[in-house]
Amino acid sequence: MNSNLRWMIVGSSTCIVVLLLLGARSGRAVAHDDVYGHLKVYTEVLERIKLEYVEEPDMKSVTLGAINGLLESVDPFASYLNADQYRQYEKSADSGKASVGLILAKRYGYVAVVDALPGSPADKANINTGDLIESINNVATRDMPLAYAEQLLRGDTGSTINITVLRLKNPEPEKITLTRANVAYPAIVSKMMPNEVGYIHVTSLAGNRVEEVKSKLAELKKQGAKYIVLDVRHCSTGEQEKGVELANLFLDKGEITYLQGQKTEKQDFTAKASDDVWQGPLVVITNRATAGGAEIAAGALLDDKRAQIVGERSYGDASLRKTIQMDDGGAVILSVAKYYSPSGKAIQDGGITPSVPLAENDSTPDLDQDGNPLPGAPVKPTEDNLLKQSIELVTGKTTIAQLTGDGGPLNTGENSHPIMEKNPSKVAQPEQPK
Repeated sequence: MNSNLRWMIVGSSTCIVVLLLLGARSGRAVAHDDVYGHLKVYTEVLERIKLEYVEEPDMKSVTLGAINGLLESVDPFASYLNADQYRQYEKSADSGKASVGLILAKRYGYVAVVDALPGSPADKANINTGDLIESINNVATRDMPLAYAEQLLRGDTGSTINITVLRLKNPEPEKITLTRANVAYPAIVSKMMPNEVGYIHVTSLAGNRVEEVKSKLAELKKQGAKYIVLDVRHCSTGEQEKGVELANLFLDKGEITYLQGQKTEKQDFTAKASDDVWQGPLVVITNRATAGGAEIAAGALLDDKRAQIVGERSYGDASLRKTIQMDDGGAVILSVAKYYSPSGKAIQDGGITPSVPLAENDSTPDLDQDGNPLPGAPVKPTEDNLLKQSIELVTGKTTIAQLTGDGGPLNTGENSHPIMEKNPSKVAQPEQPK
């Protein structure tokens, strides 16, 4: 384990133990909803740090770290910006600056990668979901506001930026230089696969891409598609409410999602029969980089039993965020409402868990410190195993039980299609081209 990461874990654990010991020493436990009691404990911890730490601490850094830790504990996409940072943030928010193509969150106190946009500088540098950005231009990201990190990564087209990456499979930090570029959101890809399967890969919901999906579905119908595999791997951008429209292409009725917060009244989103364009068998593929609107769509289709979800649990990012200005001129960017799946699960809290959980083949080459392939490293599989299994599932050539290791005979009867196993009435027979 990387020494910095180890220090972070030990430090966090120590803080928790200190809080517990202080509460125990005071002779009473602080009630869960006793805000002032928790503030008293927090103040006493700060006092102990100031008076008894091994050396005189920088209390400004300690306080800032506490604020960022508090925000991360409730919302991995939250940020606190001081007055100077907020002024810079406002100026650069709509500046149209170039980027490196990273979608970010906070994890373990660091800036973490949700996704690298396909074809972006970050993607070409093999930066993946789950990697941690340890530093940006030699500035540590630990306790760095998320919005400020995103601002640092933007700049003029062709300019470079240096980052240090902590990878899950590599204990040593890797220094990478990225060249900023105008990153375009990927286009919708569709094609006919063997066995009358239509395949659509959606890697962004930005702009009018839901309308493009609708057009692709019409084209695939004309080409004779009787089954559809909807691939939303690496779909982490675009307006989150677009996920409602995407789900509605495959639903004729029922709840898709609802939005609710402490001070945000519940808002229901239901399917419109007029927007339903595909009634045939459907499988959806997700991975760790599926986030936002794509998660809303996947959760709706799964809960409605309209489709099986194959792949990995999605990232967990579906909320309404708001910028709240502070009295000191700074601001807090915070989730004020969350999107929920029809079954009542907050998508941001745990993502969408597939009905057929399968790990995606890791075809990323093992690299040395300079980013070159390691000599003698074993060749990794290049086959898209999730797509292969999805095709077999949607066409009835295999069953959910077989894919999940539960055994059972292969079921290919007319009324035992694996997509219909849980609720046959929800899914029609293979759609005939018109």
